[in-house]
Formats: sequence, structure tokens, C-alpha cells
Amino acid sequence: MNLSQILVRAHALAPDLVDLRRDLHRHPERSFEEHRTARTAAEAARALGFTVQTGIARTGVVADLLVGSGSTQGVGQGPTIALRADMDALPIQEQNTHDFVSTVDGVMHACGHDAHVAGLVGAARILAGLEAEGALPAGRIRLLFQPSEESMDAEGKSGGRRMAEEGVMEGVDAIVGLHVAAHLETGKVFMAPGPFFAGSDTFHIEVEGKASHAARPHEGIDALLLASQGVLALQQVVARRIAPEALGVISLGTIQGGDASNIVCDRVSISGTLRWFDPAVRATLRDGIIQTFEALTVQHPGARAQVRFVDGYPPVVNHPETTAQVARAIGRVAGPEALAPDPGIWMTAEDFSFLANERPGAFFWLGAACPEPREHHHPRFDIDESVLPLGAALLAGAAVELLNPSA
Repeated sequence: MNLSQILVRAHALAPDLVDLRRDLHRHPERSFEEHRTARTAAEAARALGFTVQTGIARTGVVADLLVGSGSTQGVGQGPTIALRADMDALPIQEQNTHDFVSTVDGVMHACGHDAHVAGLVGAARILAGLEAEGALPAGRIRLLFQPSEESMDAEGKSGGRRMAEEGVMEGVDAIVGLHVAAHLETGKVFMAPGPFFAGSDTFHIEVEGKASHAARPHEGIDALLLASQGVLALQQVVARRIAPEALGVISLGTIQGGDASNIVCDRVSISGTLRWFDPAVRATLRDGIIQTFEALTVQHPGARAQVRFVDGYPPVVNHPETTAQVARAIGRVAGPEALAPDPGIWMTAEDFSFLANERPGAFFWLGAACPEPREHHHPRFDIDESVLPLGAALLAGAAVELLNPSA
């Protein structure tokens, strides 16, 4: 079929997709609490004829549709193609002034997952309509409405990891996902084969010294001073321990310590993240953090430092062949000019990686910048809603392309 017709169908859905996105935006739900969002997605899929399972990975939804009624192969006899959207919001107080701001105190969709859900529902409507016309190749469409991309639970597992562990990728031949990008040109698609999004881990450091009166600092061990030296020394780990052509980042997010201005601080807590593509770089960064703080305690007898790592998300590595097929579909749906010529490699992390580690996957940015671009995870985050039908069309087009036995 002519994939450019999919975009025409998607634009006809634009008012509904905007309404859905705004409804979800008004009612954000945090990680593993996406009950209303999951119910909305499940009801929409069920109404389209999908077989729906709920409660997957706690609050996730899996919806399957056998397709190929117009195929000589027979319905459902081809590949299974999964399309994924994450659902969770963030613990941020919204500062926007539009008429669909969050109604939940301290929670907002500050990363665009409301748009992802609306886009996947739109893709489902397009695909169900094509199937009703007998216009799809044989196979199965699987929708994954995933909880908790933004954070991990008490067991250190995100929604993507839990979905993978609960078997949602069994029988899947390829998976496609997107992320709206409020900082990139509206309507442009950024995608590349191979390493695309970085892996990310969290670290926590406890520096312990000895308290004393500020008038007698020589009687104590200043944990704040030691922590400060460690913070500065950590910058040399990336600069001097990994090769210039390698990619690695250490970012410090918090430092907390001290009880009063006239007491030498005896304990400081530091936390941050490290980002990587190569497991060897990851190991070097971890070793560098540990050795940096061990060296400080050697120089100051009586001081102690403990470093703890929490495994995060592995890198998103786009499968070359699947990515080429999805890029071809994007060009056919939206025109070759929609694909950015230099998609780049991003140090952002995404738990789509757990799903793509199970089966061949392709993930891409969809530019959605407002006239005044917004930053992700910011209280004034917002997107250009004109990309909602485009996102739906690209997901649907990718599924059709991947279902095609000649692709």
C-alpha cells in the first residue's frame, strides 16, 4: 500500500489525539501508579478489536490484533510487530498557564509520555482501520503501554525491565518506539542504527569524617572539604581515564552535609549518574569513582568513604536492519526530508533498551519543539501538538513496513 496515505488518515484523527493528550496531561500519574492512563489505553484498544491484557508489569497494558484478512497467507500468519509507548509522569509541579495544566498537585507530564500514549492510540486506530479494509499483510500488531520509564521500584526495576521479564516480547519479531523531543525541530525524525541512547547508572557516595568545633578544625576531619576535593577530582576520570573518542559522562546531582555553620562537618552524601555505551567504559568510570574517594581517605587517616552503584538502563542499540526498514517507512510516510541528516548519538537514557535487548528494535526522536523550545523534566515543559498525528502515522507506517514479507 501507499504509506503516504497513512499520514492523511492520521491528520483526520488530529482533534481526537489532541483531546486525548490533553486529558492525559490533566491527569498525570507517577511510575507504577498509571491506573487511569492504563484504563484509558485498554478501553481504546479493546474498542478497536484488540485482545487486551492489563496488569502487566503492575500497571502495563498489552494489546494484540491479528491482521492479514486480505492476505493469502492467512490472518496472523506473518511476523509480530510491537509498538511501545510509556505512560508515567514526573513528580514536578507544573508552571504552565494553558487550559489543560495538571490537576494533580506536584505531578505533571514533563517528558511527553502523554503524547506517546495518544500517538500509540492513534496508530492503533489507523492499523485497525486498514485491517478492516483488508489492507494489511498477515501478522500480529502488539501494543505495549508501558509503566514507569522514569524510575525504578524498590527492587531496582523499571517498567520496561518488568515487561521484558514478564514475557511481553515472546514471539515478537521487531519493536518500534519513539520519544517526542521538545528541544528538536518540529516534524524532524532523528534516528540512527547502532548505539543511539546511552546506558545510565546511579551512584551514591558517603564521606565520613569527624566533627569538631569550627574554632578548632584541627581536632576534626572535615568531610565537607574531602567531599569537595572528590567532586573536583571526579572530573579527571572522564578527561584522563577514557580515550578521547570514547563516550562517557559523570554527572553529580546532589551533595548534602553539615548541621551548623560553626561545626566541622562529619558526614556528606553525594549522588550522581554515569552514562556510557561501552561496558569497558562503564567499568572504568566506576573504578575511577571508587579510587578517587579511596585516595582521599588514605590521605586523611580516620576518614572513610563508601561508594554504592545502582544499575540503571543499558544503552539503546538500534538494530541496523530494523532501523533501515523503519527509516524507509518514515520516508514513505512523511517524505525523505523528515529524516534529519545528522541524527547524532545521545547521552540520554531510555528503558526501551530492555525491550530492544530481547528482539530487534528501532527507536527515534520525533522533534516537537514549540516556538519557544522547552526542556524535558522542566516545570514548563510542553510540545508542539501538531506532531501527534505524525507520530501516530510513523508508528503505523513502521508496523506496515515490518509486516511486509518483502521488506
